[in-house]
Amino acid sequence: MSEKKRILVAPLNWGLGHATRCIPIIKALEENHFEPVIASDGVALELLKREFPDLLCLSLPSYNITYSKKGSRFKYKILKDSPKILKNIKAERQATANIIANHNIAGIISDNRFGVFNKNIPCVFMTHQLQVLSGSTTWFSTKMHQKIIKKFDECWVPDNRDKPNLSSKLGHVESIDVKLKYIGPISRFNKLETPIVYDIMVLLSGPEPQRTLLEEKLSSELSHYSGKVLFVKGLVDGDIKKDIRNHITYYNYLTSDILETAINESNLVISRSGYTTIMDLAKLGKQAFFIPTPGQFEQEYLAKTLHKNRIVPSCSQDEFSLNKLELGKDFRGLDTFQYDINYKNLFSLFHTE
Repeated sequence: MSEKKRILVAPLNWGLGHATRCIPIIKALEENHFEPVIASDGVALELLKREFPDLLCLSLPSYNITYSKKGSRFKYKILKDSPKILKNIKAERQATANIIANHNIAGIISDNRFGVFNKNIPCVFMTHQLQVLSGSTTWFSTKMHQKIIKKFDECWVPDNRDKPNLSSKLGHVESIDVKLKYIGPISRFNKLETPIVYDIMVLLSGPEPQRTLLEEKLSSELSHYSGKVLFVKGLVDGDIKKDIRNHITYYNYLTSDILETAINESNLVISRSGYTTIMDLAKLGKQAFFIPTPGQFEQEYLAKTLHKNRIVPSCSQDEFSLNKLELGKDFRGLDTFQYDINYKNLFSLFHTE
């Protein structure tokens, strides 16, 4: 029997969404007789280590992206940090070359990590952002992103090519000189027939300090709520910790199997409007309320689009209060989707010699 080909899977450490949407990809690689090797940094790497304790997990240089306390200054901060980010991408390329040489890597799946590619082996870039929204500089950020994508052999877009789709204009552009594969929405979760246990579930993640600011605001608001609340902070640190305060049950984080059950058992989910979260909640057909990260154009656009289409209500972080949840009565919620990905065909790139 021939030795399994090793495929490097490298998600960006920006919140938990990039890491969690790689979970079904990693499982599919194993099912199709590849050996996944995981590479990332920070909480993304810690989460995947817990999900796949038997797989080789390696560290990559961190982009060290943090948010400003004021969302309006986020773009300025990214521009200010860009020399540091570019330096880290260069270090990431060198680290990738070392991993390939030392661990016999036969292919790469990079989820938005710009420096994880190598011209000598098949490389995939996975993203839902063919258009990168950045306000008045959208044309420039999109052009730069597409320039990076062109270095890869294929670009996988986790969405439907045609309508209905979830990413709207982010993942659909009129023309692009890149080999695209629309692989359909992906999620680590399955819809379960379970009784409703929690009236509200809070599901947090994302870079600091905005994650903490939203945690504090929601904790304060929900302290006046009469129903049962499950509050997952999105802090992947050590063991799972549980803290019950009156009607609110807090967890620092939950592993995928426990989280899958918890979301299915929840009537309403309050979260950021990150694309992976939207895919997960659509897979489960859940009612939701979105609070986009201040200054993150992508999340603000997705939240506004879903709100405008009367699918999921949303508001800004500053505007949120308990009475905003009443908006949900007039919204239909995310539709359950069933999309079977042909992983054998998708992974055919890695069978080429």
